[in-house]
Amino acid sequence: MRQLSEATMRVTSKNFSRKFVSLGRIVKSWDDIMGAKFASKAVPRRIQYRKPIGQKDSPQAILEIETSQADATLLHYQSDLILERMERLFGERWITGVKFVPIIKKNHEVKRENVRKPLTATQKNHLSEMLCEVDDPVMQEKLQALGQGILGRE
Repeated sequence: MRQLSEATMRVTSKNFSRKFVSLGRIVKSWDDIMGAKFASKAVPRRIQYRKPIGQKDSPQAILEIETSQADATLLHYQSDLILERMERLFGERWITGVKFVPIIKKNHEVKRENVRKPLTATQKNHLSEMLCEVDDPVMQEKLQALGQGILGRE
């Protein structure tokens, strides 16, 4: 009997090893590649391998980076620097290009703010009566705002 992981490795290693190991290396070093300013604003999405038609050269590897439209414009000017940093980190230039793709957001729902109703006169009086025993004016003011927020939602 053999372990399932051994058989799985043998079957998948030929197809996936280079592609996903490469992307894993990039993800692991993402902060160093992008720099502190852009590391949180962009995400490596995938690597596209293309073999030039009619040429015996090695395939081209293009890294797709998912980012917003505004950041894509800024990062476009940094693409040579990104490629240079990857070459420096990995010792070779196996990524030949960078392509920026927009972030796809699945939920396009717009969140609406809760509309607060103005307090009625009885609610204001009730709130004032409850807070009349508070001595600290700053605390009384904060509790007043809290009470108005809670009663305004109901």
